[in-house]
Amino acid sequence: MEEYKGDKVMRTLQMYAKLMDGHVIYKGTEAAFYGVNERSIQRDIDDIRNFLDVDSERTGIENSIVYDRIEKGYKLETLYKIRLSNSEVLALCKILLDSRAFTKVKMVEMLNKLITCCVPETNQKLVQDLIRNEEFHYVEPRHKSDFMDRMWLLGQAIRENKYIEIDYCRSKDKKVVKRKVKPVAIMFSEYYFYLTAFIEDEEVRKNFDVINDSFPTIYRIDRIKDMKVCAEKFHIPYSSRFEEGEFRKRIQFMTGGRLTKVKFKYKGTDIDAILDRLPTAKVLDEDNGVYTVQAEVFGKGIEMWLRSQGENVEVVE
Repeated sequence: MEEYKGDKVMRTLQMYAKLMDGHVIYKGTEAAFYGVNERSIQRDIDDIRNFLDVDSERTGIENSIVYDRIEKGYKLETLYKIRLSNSEVLALCKILLDSRAFTKVKMVEMLNKLITCCVPETNQKLVQDLIRNEEFHYVEPRHKSDFMDRMWLLGQAIRENKYIEIDYCRSKDKKVVKRKVKPVAIMFSEYYFYLTAFIEDEEVRKNFDVINDSFPTIYRIDRIKDMKVCAEKFHIPYSSRFEEGEFRKRIQFMTGGRLTKVKFKYKGTDIDAILDRLPTAKVLDEDNGVYTVQAEVFGKGIEMWLRSQGENVEVVE
């Protein structure tokens, strides 16, 4: 080993191996061992740092050499910062653009952040070029509201089980009504974010088609004109907790209503598209390309969707 002491490459590799094994590097000790000054050891450490920076783009694991003031030496610190691949970032950008959920200013801002933070600098222009045309022709939602901060406040209220009071613009008559609700989930569907919540006011609830507490009301977040998170908390027993995932399988059209079972015959060419659209759907029978399908869904939106399928769908019950 003595013959390699003066070789910079071997010296650097040996220090790299020590760091990877969890050892602390002391500049004075290493300089004495290799017969060089501490400036040479510092340059070796800087070379290892540069290598780790480049290698993190390949592995997604960000290793960094840091100075430990207690140990008075250098050691390796690993941050498992898994980077998205170029194709994953491109896919997310396309999904964001297709969602049309945000104003154009907010959409462009989010896309730029996503590309800058998750794509290696050498590939950023390529990803930007692949979405440039779609970004340029992006059509923002008609409500043109930026609701991101409000959605975060709603998320905190949900996590802390706090009541909220909202001024909500109803879609049917554009009237702004006040509601005190128990927020339980935030969901996204076809251009809009929604709040699912249980209404507290008995007087309001009695005018609804569905009175049972097991069915939440759905509010478009962009239609919430004002809101206040109350200090008062509500309690939902664990056995009665709102299961967002199960609810999401059964509500595809974000309209209120009871839990309903529907059975229909599908005569189209792509049964997978139907099963993907209705996660609870099951094929009961198939006869010469005609599928009998049954699904469990919330609300009346399923009726509109079935009618929209035209001759491809025949409702059985």
